[in-house]
Amino acid sequence: MTLAELFDALSQDKKTPFIVGDAETTLAHARAGTHPDPLIGEMIQAIVQKGGCNNADCVLPREQVITALGPIRLRYMADDAPVAGFRLVQNVIVSIDNIYNDEAMREKIKAGR
Repeated sequence: MTLAELFDALSQDKKTPFIVGDAETTLAHARAGTHPDPLIGEMIQAIVQKGGCNNADCVLPREQVITALGPIRLRYMADDAPVAGFRLVQNVIVSIDNIYNDEAMREKIKAGR
């Protein structure tokens, strides 16, 4: 799955404003620290750094995406972390898992397994 495909799938969840314009614009906002939601911007930065992404067409394996979000998730699991931040991080991680699960299921169906 590419970063653009991941952004597109995440944008389907209307509760989480992930996309700012198109995928490249969203990536540019995250890199510049100007994403409307700083926590989402931080998550995007972590994902692209871990995946070594230079543009929205880079391929991101599930493991890299989830691993990239691990430190942010741990930070928001702390007792003194804001609950809203924890919920957002948790919802994004669950959404990403579901997106990759759906992709894996489509591939299995396509392969006739």
